[in-house]
Amino acid sequence: MASDSTELASSGHGSAWRRQLAGALFGARRAQPAPDAYAHASRGVWRALLRNPSALAGIVLLTAFIALALSAPHFFPGDPLDMVAAPFEWPGSDPLYRLGTDSLGRDVAAGIAHGTRVSLLIGASAAGIGLVIGTLVGAIGGFFGGVIDDLLVRVTELFQTVPSFLLVIVIVAIGRPSVTVIALAIGIASWPTVARIVRAEFRTLRSSDFVLAACSQGFSDARIIFGEILPNALPPVIVTASVMVASAILIESSLSFLGMGDPNVVTWGGMIGAGRDALRTAWYLTAVPGAAIVLAVLALNLLGDGLNDALNPRMRERS
Repeated sequence: MASDSTELASSGHGSAWRRQLAGALFGARRAQPAPDAYAHASRGVWRALLRNPSALAGIVLLTAFIALALSAPHFFPGDPLDMVAAPFEWPGSDPLYRLGTDSLGRDVAAGIAHGTRVSLLIGASAAGIGLVIGTLVGAIGGFFGGVIDDLLVRVTELFQTVPSFLLVIVIVAIGRPSVTVIALAIGIASWPTVARIVRAEFRTLRSSDFVLAACSQGFSDARIIFGEILPNALPPVIVTASVMVASAILIESSLSFLGMGDPNVVTWGGMIGAGRDALRTAWYLTAVPGAAIVLAVLALNLLGDGLNDALNPRMRERS
C-alpha cells in the first residue's frame, strides 16, 4: 500500500512540482520523492531568483533594510525621539547628523533607522496574522465544501465589502494605538485575499491522486489538510505574503501620517506627517522617509514578482 501511494503521489506534473517545491522549502516529512529531488527543486528556485534582475534587486534592497533595522540600536543607541541638535539642520550641514534634523531638533537618520524596525515588524506581523486566518478559512472551506464552504465564503465576502483601510481605522480607534493593535488590525483586514487563494488551491488539489491515496490509508482530515494538501498549496501563498507585507507597511505609514500611529515609536509615516507643515522650507523631512517607504515597498514587490516566476515551473523552463 505504501508503494502504491508513493506512485500515486508522483503522478501528475502539476502535483509533482508543487510537492517538490513545498518539500524543498518547508521540509515536509512524508513519503515523497527522494531528497535529491527536493534539493534539485530548491536549487532551481534559487537559481531562478538569482537570474532574475528584478528579484535580485529586491533581495538586495530588502537585505539592506533588514540590516539597517538590526543595526539601528548600535549606530543610534539613544531614543530617536530625543532632541539632540538645533531644529531644521539640513542634510550634510553637520557630520553628526548626516540627514539633518526635524522641527524639534531630532535626528532624521535615527528616525529612519528605528522607523525601519517598526515598519518591518508591523509588516511581518500583520502579514503573519493575515496568513494564519486566511489559510485556516480557505483550507477548511476548500476541503470540506458544502454548507461550511458557503458560510465561510459569505464571511469572506462580508469582510471584502468593507474597505481595508477603513476597517483598520475603526479597529485602531476602538483600541489604543500601539504597534500590537495596528499589526492586529491590518492582519484582520488582509486575510480575505489569502482565504480565496487557499480555497481555490484546495478545491483543485482535493481530488488529486495523492489525496485519494491518503484517504484510502485512513488519514484523518486534519492530517490530509495540513500534512498533504497545504504544503502543495503554499507557492502562491508565499508570493502573496510579500505583497501583504508591502501593503501593511503602506497602511501603517498612512495611519501614522493621519496621527493614528503609536506615539511612543518613530515611524516613517509619522515623520512625513510631522514634516508636512515645513514642506516648502524643509522638504527633506518628507522626502527622506517617503523615499524609504518607496524603496521598501518596491523591494517587496520586486521580490514577489521574482518568487512568482521562480515558483512557476513554466517560467523557469523559459528562463
